[in-house]
Amino acid sequence: FLSVTEDLVRRRAEHNNCEIFSLEEISLHQQEIEKLEYLDKWCRDLKILYLQNNLIPKIENVGRLKKLEYLNIALNNIERIENLEGCEELKKLDLTANFIGELSSIEVLKYNIHLKELFLVGNPCTEFEGYRQFVVATLHQLKCLDSKEIERSERIRALQSYPEVKEKIREQEEAYLLKRAKEKEDAQRRMQERKDKKENQMESKLGIDSPDALQDIENPQTEREQQTWEEVADEEDRRFWEEPTPYTPESRLETHRYIEEKRRAKDNIRESKKKEKPLRTLITTEGKALNVNEPKLHFSLEDDEENNQFILDLAVYRHLDTSLLDVDVQPSYIRVLVKGKPFQLVLPEEVKPDSSSAKRSQTTGHLVVSMPKAEEIILAKQKVSASIKTSDSNILQKSTRSGQVEKLEVDPSKYSFPDVTKIIQEKERIGQGPIRLQPAKITETKKSYADIENDEDV
Repeated sequence: FLSVTEDLVRRRAEHNNCEIFSLEEISLHQQEIEKLEYLDKWCRDLKILYLQNNLIPKIENVGRLKKLEYLNIALNNIERIENLEGCEELKKLDLTANFIGELSSIEVLKYNIHLKELFLVGNPCTEFEGYRQFVVATLHQLKCLDSKEIERSERIRALQSYPEVKEKIREQEEAYLLKRAKEKEDAQRRMQERKDKKENQMESKLGIDSPDALQDIENPQTEREQQTWEEVADEEDRRFWEEPTPYTPESRLETHRYIEEKRRAKDNIRESKKKEKPLRTLITTEGKALNVNEPKLHFSLEDDEENNQFILDLAVYRHLDTSLLDVDVQPSYIRVLVKGKPFQLVLPEEVKPDSSSAKRSQTTGHLVVSMPKAEEIILAKQKVSASIKTSDSNILQKSTRSGQVEKLEVDPSKYSFPDVTKIIQEKERIGQGPIRLQPAKITETKKSYADIENDEDV
């Protein structure tokens, strides 16, 4: 059976930062709990506790919850009210849709002086004659029963008829307890019959008459046997749901366990049918590497000619931990394992694995792998080839000129040489060099100022 575990309580205490010692409210509904324990040790400060829709047969291990104000334990298998005397602050108790037949067990709630609301709807005791009068007269502190407010006049009438009502309730309780004892016997007998019928059905289906058949049963591996198991399971399932059964704690527990058993059987069949995926072929038998992208990631491969290298940009998930990446650079291909899934890319040229580097982008999270090429000289070769081309063109030009008549004189129309005289004149204009080396310039200045009258005063 499933009981309350510390892991379960911590998971349901997320609103309190998973701290259970200071927990004031917790919801443990629909957790298939079959035994209530440990809560009074772990969560002493609990004020609100939700335990509805489980399989709890008995109220226990909550007596130390002194601060508990609201206990919801509806839709369980509880048959009597007990062990709540220690819940001194209890104000609201919900026992809807349980199996409480011992109505006299509510007398233990007299000690819960702060109890104002009680819910017993859906319990067998609510069908007893004088049920409401008995509860109202027994619990004087109660203000509301089954969502209906208790008026003062109603309590007075209930107290007046209390002795007679109490006697009726006791008689009806005895009859109910006898009925419950019979129901428990019937439930045990029915479970044994179902078990025997299932075994007999399997034997008849498989034909367990010969020793060979018995030996085959011990090793159920054939398709026929599996088919038989499935047929028996389907027939049993149909009979289980169609057979009328009384609503009792035993039938409720049996239904739950039957569903769990079916679910486990389906899971086992699913796992057995599930074939293991064949390992992905990364390198063929001939030794040829294949392109594989099992993680289905976007990528780009850039040929960086300037730095003579290949750059792989793999769009790894931004928040993926780097420890889940495994990079393996080979001369002809690169392989990256992303959470165990291979990404492999064949490279156009050979690279140097030892000189390669891998890093993660801090902005995008992408994996960037730089792989230097094995052939180192690329730009230098291009320059050499360019010079070779120019020299070849000069040779061609010379060979074409060799067909013409060569002249010793320089033809200015074909070859443009700098005019030396002009360069000298520019130097003269600039005024460089000693004056004695520039006689022409002095004469020119004299000529240019010949018309000007010389004024000695100026």
